[in-house]
Amino acid sequence: MSTKPEYEKPYEDLIGFVPPRIQNRIRLGLEVDPELLAQTEKIRKTAMYPKCFDVKTAQLMLVGILLANVAPAAEFHARAAKRSGATKEELHAVAGLAFLFRGLPAFNLASEIINKIFDEDN
Repeated sequence: MSTKPEYEKPYEDLIGFVPPRIQNRIRLGLEVDPELLAQTEKIRKTAMYPKCFDVKTAQLMLVGILLANVAPAAEFHARAAKRSGATKEELHAVAGLAFLFRGLPAFNLASEIINKIFDEDN
């Protein structure tokens, strides 16, 4: 049987921490349906790490998808992209692509996220 630390490690490795919603999903899954949690995490891992893309490319794609939905989770995937080697310019380019289909709200969210995660280095 898997434990909470085992489920949290992939998130810590990818993003640097476990987002609160993920913490809650893991906690609840372990409590009420460990089998469903295990299946969910297996599917997530398979989809998150396609064999045909490196981690940075997959994360940049996820950032774009989430920005197009103006989803706050774009920040977590931007952090993962950065940890995987993405530059500020690459993330900005993804933001520009999201802007084409979602408009200024996506670009504004992206700018907030990119500035936030790169300002932390200073």
